[in-house]
Amino acid sequence: MSRLYVIAASTRPTSSGRPLAHWVAELAAQRPEFEVTTIDLAEVGLPLLDEPEYPSTGRYAHPHTQQWSATISPADAFVFVMPMYNGGFTAPLKNAIDSLYAEWQDKPVGLVSYSAGPSGGAPAITMIRPVLERVGLRPTTATLSVAGIEGLVDRTAGTFEASQEVRAGADAVLDEVASLVGVPVEAGV
Repeated sequence: MSRLYVIAASTRPTSSGRPLAHWVAELAAQRPEFEVTTIDLAEVGLPLLDEPEYPSTGRYAHPHTQQWSATISPADAFVFVMPMYNGGFTAPLKNAIDSLYAEWQDKPVGLVSYSAGPSGGAPAITMIRPVLERVGLRPTTATLSVAGIEGLVDRTAGTFEASQEVRAGADAVLDEVASLVGVPVEAGV
């Protein structure tokens, strides 16, 4: 069983991404391939790159970076659930990635984007790929872009309502993450 971390990349208090990230985590947890942990970057609260040395050295001076390293290191794979802001991915996600180096090496990452508009945040996926590859992550080819996120989140219940198409897209991402991490995907899951 692989340790899959689903990371909610928006730090906005009213983020529609949290219900989506929890839904992705619940979907992944139903699969025998994964032991799932959800991480909310709003709760992590990393300061902006305040380490005196480059992350590639692995010498972290600050407790918050040491804790972030200890949180990320055990993961075998990730799914980033990220909004699109002005055509790109979030600064907190970039900061979270840039704060570490060895902890990301050779680990698969699935990408789920969302937006209020019709693109579903797909441009954010395009923008983040070179960053992920630069730090040694292995992004999946399969991605999921959820358009019209506001209409799919029940704010009162804090839940995400997926269509069959969205569910199929999420399953494709999770299948590829499992394949890249080397876990056999069970038929019919």
